[in-house]
Amino acid sequence: MEPQQIKEGYLVKKGTVLNSWKAVWVVLSEDGVEFYKKKTDRSPKGMIPLKGATLTSPCQDFGKRTLVFKVTTEKKQDHFFQATHMEERESWVKDIKRAITCLQGGKKFARKSTRRSIRLPDTINLNELYMLMKDQDDGVKELKLEKEKRMFNHCFTGTTVVDWLISKEKARNRPEALMLATGLLNEGFLQPAGDLSKEGAESGAQSSLLDEPDALYYFADSGFFCEGYSSDEDVLIKEEFRGNIIKQGCLLKQGHRRKNWKVRKFILRDDPAYIHYYDPTKGDDPLGSIHLRGSVVTAVEFVPDAKRYDIDGNLFEIITSDETHYFLQAAAAEERKEWIKAIQAVSKSGK
Repeated sequence: MEPQQIKEGYLVKKGTVLNSWKAVWVVLSEDGVEFYKKKTDRSPKGMIPLKGATLTSPCQDFGKRTLVFKVTTEKKQDHFFQATHMEERESWVKDIKRAITCLQGGKKFARKSTRRSIRLPDTINLNELYMLMKDQDDGVKELKLEKEKRMFNHCFTGTTVVDWLISKEKARNRPEALMLATGLLNEGFLQPAGDLSKEGAESGAQSSLLDEPDALYYFADSGFFCEGYSSDEDVLIKEEFRGNIIKQGCLLKQGHRRKNWKVRKFILRDDPAYIHYYDPTKGDDPLGSIHLRGSVVTAVEFVPDAKRYDIDGNLFEIITSDETHYFLQAAAAEERKEWIKAIQAVSKSGK
């Protein structure tokens, strides 16, 4: 019998020979992880056997590169993968761990219930803690704060984080709360906003998050932006990022000049209505943005000027108000439907 296919999608993988990171199509089955250079390739670039393997997450071997997890084979070969956002990483980690456990017990793969206790387990679940912190009613409150002649939007202080952890009984005292907060910062759930907090994060100290009222931080997927410190043009650019994140993930995008297709990480925001796209293997600076106010998005069956092997279904097109055309490809029909629905909603409601 062929092994059951469990999950597939785009991840960024570190090369085993070279140190470069590249976006690959990953397929998880009951007994291994296959990765392909392109989704349309028939033969995998490599296969990682899961029998006797271990998984490490979060993996903090690469400094500022966050959302990384590591699969170590029975022969002690390490394979590093990076997700585009936290929910995506947690989903992959959970399924790979379950596949490894089922192999060890000689059982067929089956997902466990996803219900979790809100109390921290013995092994601290930073993702769960982060979700609690972001709760609109009972979490850490995002504020508009003025520091160093700059206005920081959607942020909070290090002292606020520590106070919240103690008040919610996630930590018994300030040193313990500071340890949890530092873990959230090191793994990229929290980001430093001002000069003081950035210096603390880069200091290499045991507690890189500062328990100080002047140290500012923000949630990694919030609408944080800073204004009042540079040119009008820069402030205008920052305005694009102030909206709430509605959806994010990897899609194939056709280039405007060469008409070739590349994997890009997309982040959709509302109010203002923008979708930014990034090279998933690099930093946080976007390659470009699409202003969605007044745009039209529809599913399409073919793309003009596309090479034949590029056509693999699940295509859709965004036409902006100034009639610029963007062609994108989702990994599956349901994913295309979700992106179209989300973009349509933002284009109508966002300014």
